Amino acid sequence: MNSKREPIGKLISQLHRQNQKFLVKELLPYGIGSGGQHSFLKLILNHPGITQDQMTNEMKFDKATTARSVKQLEESGYIERRTDPKDRRSSLLYPTPKALKFAPILQSVLTDLNQKLTLELTEEEVDQLITLLQKVNRNSADL
Repeated sequence: MNSKREPIGKLISQLHRQNQKFLVKELLPYGIGSGGQHSFLKLILNHPGITQDQMTNEMKFDKATTARSVKQLEESGYIERRTDPKDRRSSLLYPTPKALKFAPILQSVLTDLNQKLTLELTEEEVDQLITLLQKVNRNSADL
């Protein structure tokens, strides 16, 4: 291994911070804050009726982060909780009409970000990058 290479974790961390700065700037006018709220909202839009525990497992966040994001999204009017008929102690999360109206805007912001991030890459390089990042992500699960 080449010792002059920048550490992968450092590069991913820098990329994450730049990613978050862009998303905060673009989504703040819509009341979507930091802490991955957009990711939670997208998951709820794609899986209406998901539980907080399912979201925590899917997103690899801790329960407190999930709870904070869900509370903020609910207070902002993007999601609603409904009691799970199979387990009255659990809530199912659903997008509101406001979230459904916002979904194309969110997707446009995320698509724009991806286009900016991959500006100088060919389609083949983008596919390869995604494949490699997925492998690194799977490896990180074993840490």
